Amino acid sequence: MNEPTARRRDVTVADVAREAKVAKATAARSLGGYGAVSDDVRQRVQAAAEALGYHANGLARSMNTGRSNTIGVIVGDIENPYFGLAMRGITDTAKAAGYDVILANTGEQLDAEIDAARVFVEKRVDGFIVAPASFTLTDHLSDIMHSGRPLVLLDRHVANLDDVDVIEVDNEKVAHAAAQHLIDRGHERIAFITTLELGSNPYQAGDELGVSSVSARVNGILAAMNTAGVDNSERYLRFGANSGSGVKGVTRELMQLEEPPTAIIASDSLIAMGVLGELRELGLTVPDDVSFIMFDDFEWATLISPALTVIAQPVYEVGVAAATRLIARIEGRVTGEPIQVFPAALVHRKSVAPPRVVGRDDA
Repeated sequence: MNEPTARRRDVTVADVAREAKVAKATAARSLGGYGAVSDDVRQRVQAAAEALGYHANGLARSMNTGRSNTIGVIVGDIENPYFGLAMRGITDTAKAAGYDVILANTGEQLDAEIDAARVFVEKRVDGFIVAPASFTLTDHLSDIMHSGRPLVLLDRHVANLDDVDVIEVDNEKVAHAAAQHLIDRGHERIAFITTLELGSNPYQAGDELGVSSVSARVNGILAAMNTAGVDNSERYLRFGANSGSGVKGVTRELMQLEEPPTAIIASDSLIAMGVLGELRELGLTVPDDVSFIMFDDFEWATLISPALTVIAQPVYEVGVAAATRLIARIEGRVTGEPIQVFPAALVHRKSVAPPRVVGRDDA
């Protein structure tokens, strides 16, 4: 029977100082990148650290320098490819600037977001990038700002923080363009499906929604339909499609209405895949039976038949901009307006056609 291997003792600053033949305080300043240290001493300390396999203790370094070189990112659903691509932009930018990134996924739950913010403060992150779960419940975000840590909001803005940096897409304008495109092709019964939980009360036009990006999309769609004279345009809005079964159920319910929608706009690519799968199960085809538009432009949207008309968002660039702004805040070199809005574009492909009315007699 093998004896358990004794755990190797971590190399300390004192070990590096002894190897480099300098005082412990001098080695700490050199390794931490603060204070006055000559080039000769810094090279000796670095050589000793490499020879011994020394790895800096991030917490100790942050206590000495006041900086951890770490960014905390809190998003609602990392399974959503939108946030995955935005995270790539954030991490690429942070790495190039010498920062590490730690991530928390909240499932769009406010309590989880609050807990993540608390944990990140305890871990002494230098700043936060947050995709907030609530438009109005923002006390924890105020607490972040009052702690002296910079905060950048990703993809969404909130009601009660006037001075916070926001990086987002012009959702209302592009949603209006998508709805107008469908209207121009003859559609009046246009559905919009989103993951946002609405609660027990049905949506009525003008209601405040909990996430700003969803509110903007709904406002853009309804504005286009109202201008076109479409009555009761909100009746085809569907909320809470936040699981595969939920998306399928919503799609089936919509398409079995006496007057089903003739076009569907999916709020993200995960919803889109669920909708398309359920339409196929129902024996309906795009665009002959139902026209279809998806938010986000991922490669698979051009690989299926028909290729999907999409709303292309500069997701990677949004992540880059969020990290760039946060690092500038951390390092005290901010310029420009606090709110940066990226344009999105409607990309026309093959999934939109004039409507064919589908009723119960056709099922």
